Amino acid sequence: MRSLGQRIELLKVIAHPVRIKILEELTNGVKCVRDFEEFLEISQPNISQHLSLLRNHRIIDYYIDGRLRCYFLVDPIIPDLLEILKKDYHESLPGPECCPVTKKGKYPGDRRR
Repeated sequence: MRSLGQRIELLKVIAHPVRIKILEELTNGVKCVRDFEEFLEISQPNISQHLSLLRNHRIIDYYIDGRLRCYFLVDPIIPDLLEILKKDYHESLPGPECCPVTKKGKYPGDRRR
């Protein structure tokens, strides 16, 4: 079981648009740096920095095939997290019936923001 600190660190590491795109691609299977260059509009060194960070946090790993580094997911939570982030929720959770301490009052509904 991950500690609270480990869970927070995982969310911090994946919370970047480029890293989310990389992880989404890796849920479809092994990819090489060249594959990432085709759909990410950033430089190869920048892609490598993102891959290195994900690897250092043991979210992904790679193997070498000739001159290519082929990356793949190793952290089993990543596909689940990505699926949750893609979900489209149409409603909010219901408000409470009353205060759990006083057992009185009622949630008034929408608040002004």
